[in-house]
Amino acid sequence: MSTSFSDLGKLMKLAQSIDIRQLAELSEKVDLEELVGMVSSLDEGTLAQMTQFMKKQAGNGKAPEPPPVTGDFYDLRSTFSDRQREIQDTVREFMETHVQPIANDYWQKDTFPRHLIAEMQKLDLLREIFHDDGTRTHDASVVEGIVTMEMARVDVSTATFFGVHGGLALWSLVLGGTEEQKKEWLPKLLDLDTIGAFGLTEPKVGSAISQGMRTTCRKEGDTWILNGQKKWIGNATFADFIIIWAREEDSGDIQGFIVCQDNPGYSVEKMTNKIALRMVENGHITLTDCEVEESARLANVDSWATVADVLRRTRAGVAWQAVGCAMGAYERSATYARERRQFGRPIGGFQLIQDKLVFMLGNVTAMQTLCLRLSQLQDENRMRDEHASLAKVFTAARCRDTVALARDLHGGNGILLDHDVARYFCDTEAIYSYEGTNEINSLVVGRAITGQGAFV
Repeated sequence: MSTSFSDLGKLMKLAQSIDIRQLAELSEKVDLEELVGMVSSLDEGTLAQMTQFMKKQAGNGKAPEPPPVTGDFYDLRSTFSDRQREIQDTVREFMETHVQPIANDYWQKDTFPRHLIAEMQKLDLLREIFHDDGTRTHDASVVEGIVTMEMARVDVSTATFFGVHGGLALWSLVLGGTEEQKKEWLPKLLDLDTIGAFGLTEPKVGSAISQGMRTTCRKEGDTWILNGQKKWIGNATFADFIIIWAREEDSGDIQGFIVCQDNPGYSVEKMTNKIALRMVENGHITLTDCEVEESARLANVDSWATVADVLRRTRAGVAWQAVGCAMGAYERSATYARERRQFGRPIGGFQLIQDKLVFMLGNVTAMQTLCLRLSQLQDENRMRDEHASLAKVFTAARCRDTVALARDLHGGNGILLDHDVARYFCDTEAIYSYEGTNEINSLVVGRAITGQGAFV
């Protein structure tokens, strides 16, 4: 069949309108000859429908706007009060502005960015949780959870610093301190003018610390003499004081003491070679006939019961850390799945990648709703040991699953700090172990379920 001049004119006009580069890229993906044959065989009606559909899908040449990446899939934020949302926004801005740019650098340096303390003072977060006299605001636990989640969403180490100082150390003073001690120390702690730490765990005693504490104390006149060691003590290298827990030599009762860096017989060595929470400066404390005045003893401590009360009240904070860590890992993975291209398109378009993201989001959402309810129970003074322990068990395990999927989704890039998920992956191992291992917390919940204690 001969080709008319009219047909040649149409072909020349078509050739001028074709992007040769795009045509070359298309030829690498499909058999152009086969494609032309298939399209030319379509009737006009079908061809028109197909053309209209393709234009609609392409948005007249523009890709449709993807939905925003958010780890708050069930919109828990809408259930927060205006004040709670304002606090959430304040912490998120602080973390993304001041912490995110330096987190990986300080993680590698194995040191805490102490200049952040001055920036955190401006937020005045602890006064949204505690009053000067140690009483709590009406929604303190929910606010504390939101703050912890937002911190851990960017960096778990920062959330840990906040939890040790504003949780463990502060609660010890609130529950065990005298009115004079509270009046002296609480305002300083709330303003972050004084930094606190919490010395309970020992080199040879972790989970069995309630029965096997080896650090001892004895009274000589108006002075207490402490001997022993404490290990894994967060903030210990730069804290102004450390709450040291010791067993009285005569009675076996547990006593708490406010010990400062300059107390005679006190020394601390920074722990190194960690693979998790490297920004947290954990200290190995040695007490050698350490002298502490009677006025520094927490006189209202009721032996181990007070320690257990402190741990119960702070365990929810660790559960919220797991929420934030998983949330950050998910959000970075969802963003990466949109940007990373393989086989000619974003990897987010592949079924296996979407399956990972859905599983991660399900974990995050379940963790969020569980912890929010836990904090509500705590604010209502109805939270029991098993409530806090169940949250710690569940969130720590689900966080572990989530960060593993995040690392997997990033492929080789998942072991680089550049994409943050490697840091989340490592830091989760600390969440899984501290504030009671998952095994111990499981036994606490198991006892509540069955009525039978399975502890040794």
